[in-house]
Amino acid sequence: MRSFSIAPTSTPLKGRVIVPGDKSITHRALILSALADGPSRITGYCEGEDCLNTLRAIRQLGVEIREVSEGLDVFGKGLWGLSEPANVLDCGNSGTGLRLLAGVLAGQGFFSVLTGDGSLRSRPMARIVNPLKLMGAHISGRKGGDLAPLAIQGRGLSPITYESPVASAQIKSCVLFAGLFADGTTSVAEPQKSRDHTERMFTYLGIPAQEHGLCVEVQGRQSFQGKPIDVPGDISAAAFFMVAATIVPGSEVLIPNVGLNPERTGILDVLLKMGADISLLNTRNQSGEPVGDLLIRSADLKGIAIGAEMVPKTIDEFPILCVAAAFAQGETRISGAQELRVKETDRIKAMATELKRLGVVIEETQDGLIIQGQSTLHGASCQSYGDHRVAMSLAVAGLAAKDSVCVDDVDCIETSFPSFHSKLLDLLTSSRSSL
Repeated sequence: MRSFSIAPTSTPLKGRVIVPGDKSITHRALILSALADGPSRITGYCEGEDCLNTLRAIRQLGVEIREVSEGLDVFGKGLWGLSEPANVLDCGNSGTGLRLLAGVLAGQGFFSVLTGDGSLRSRPMARIVNPLKLMGAHISGRKGGDLAPLAIQGRGLSPITYESPVASAQIKSCVLFAGLFADGTTSVAEPQKSRDHTERMFTYLGIPAQEHGLCVEVQGRQSFQGKPIDVPGDISAAAFFMVAATIVPGSEVLIPNVGLNPERTGILDVLLKMGADISLLNTRNQSGEPVGDLLIRSADLKGIAIGAEMVPKTIDEFPILCVAAAFAQGETRISGAQELRVKETDRIKAMATELKRLGVVIEETQDGLIIQGQSTLHGASCQSYGDHRVAMSLAVAGLAAKDSVCVDDVDCIETSFPSFHSKLLDLLTSSRSSL
């Protein structure tokens, strides 16, 4: 297991940093391009291990994908052109990859098995298996289908009207993907609106989908043509540099070409409410998604309340928001975030435990955290729990701590942001060279 140490810096972060392509959009671009009629070129895609596992799975399903200098060329085989895989499809650590592929494979005319690493095999799957079974899918797995591996015998599906008990883009997208193969209209309603990358890409590719408030519906068995898809930078990856530039005095960092989907910009809303200095520049539309450049300057933060209404929009940024709260003046109270207990790790417990090591006064609640902000943190040896977002968040905390912070098991960062450490060091190097 690799680890790295982050030493506190008196040097501000300066310069420009390009973050990986959006992970959520990359998964959808790969899968939908494989189901399209004809070729698609995907540019700006995320090269993290999560998305590469989805790419490998699609290749195992008989779809040709060529790596070219501009990105990926995917030669779609249409809704019914996939082939039975000769081996188990390994999704690694990606819940998005496994759950979206489950929706697709439920409607195919062959047998397949989806699995992942130890973390993914411990995450709940009944939340997608149950609605897929209502559509007529035949799926089995450990603990009655609640845990992967999932064995799927594809068959013809029937449309359903499904009310999801939680706001989850993975549940919604899984059912909508399955709805592509159902004979009729499939609809999914949520208690709150979750991220809408699937709906936006459906619209961009000409797939007949409509939104009615908190309900989305798709008309099944409608073929569509492949199109170029330019994936914007991942705002969840940008979040680490947004907080780093905010808490290290004198910093100024530009992050170009970041996705600004309204269901993903909770991190911006929360940081601005806390007092961050962030400007949006050059806003535009790209392959159906809003995009812009972010300019972040250091600022003093204040503690705020982050309620359940913000959780769907900040679900992936929770660990780094905890770091921002640790450096803010006053109390930050996070509630309604119980969904974070079933991510790559129990992120509520993980961040409470590790920030305490750094000297933060923090109280864990059933559905969130109460964090008492302070001006400085001390150094410590911290655990990542194999969670890429926990690992990167603790590294950012180390930049503004009094002593070095050592983070263990950082190989997990490869799942989403392989160049994270080097890009962080580049910003420090750029600053020193300009002094």
